[in-house]
Amino acid sequence: MNTCYAVLIDGGFAKRKLGTAPNPATAETFDELVKRIAGSPELEAIRLHRVYYYDSMPLEASAEKPLEGGSLEFGKQEIVGRSKKLFSLLSRLPMFAVRLGELSFNGWTVNNRRLDRAQGKQLTISAEDLKPAITQKGVDMRIGMDIAALSLKKQVQIIVLVTGDSDFVPCMKFARREGTQLYLVHLGHRVKDSMYEHSDRVIEIDPRPLQEISKVVRQTAEQQARAEAQAEAEAEEVLANLEKE
Repeated sequence: MNTCYAVLIDGGFAKRKLGTAPNPATAETFDELVKRIAGSPELEAIRLHRVYYYDSMPLEASAEKPLEGGSLEFGKQEIVGRSKKLFSLLSRLPMFAVRLGELSFNGWTVNNRRLDRAQGKQLTISAEDLKPAITQKGVDMRIGMDIAALSLKKQVQIIVLVTGDSDFVPCMKFARREGTQLYLVHLGHRVKDSMYEHSDRVIEIDPRPLQEISKVVRQTAEQQARAEAQAEAEAEEVLANLEKE
């Protein structure tokens, strides 16, 4: 049997490491991440079975705002369209499978920065001090189930895990007990000793070049949008001149 490997990407974690608020991670970013993993000395001679990307569908519900009134429309936020586009593009990449959980709105909580500034036993709260409490559901479960399935069915001999969450240590231990090797991708983040202990190898990937890809993609998209807007304006001007004639 030829040795092969699967890459499992914790999307929430990877997006934080490979992108920023002004330059969010894109499908191109993740495509390059996988290429760098595949080109690492540990894996360059081994066949890729599949890439599994895990994330949550964006929240599209609405919630009543406390104190100030009105409602917060989650579905109208920019991140919703951006997330849907990312998932769609990732699902079209060769060897990629997208596994999606969901987000749940659980009321409102006080911003930690406001709590840090609190003095004495009393705390005065304004509308600006509140933020929605949102939790992710089903993502960790899907990652754990796929680690178990890949190991038990012997579909791969190596699992490459891209995450910083030590909650996956029991899954890592299970995979190794079943004879599957567990490689951990290090993106410059702090890794707990337990994750080092229960991985067979660590693949070092510098996230900075990948962050630059996210930046270039954003700049290219902005340039294209400006060019399209200019072309549309010029076309409207031509039509207006023709009507005058």
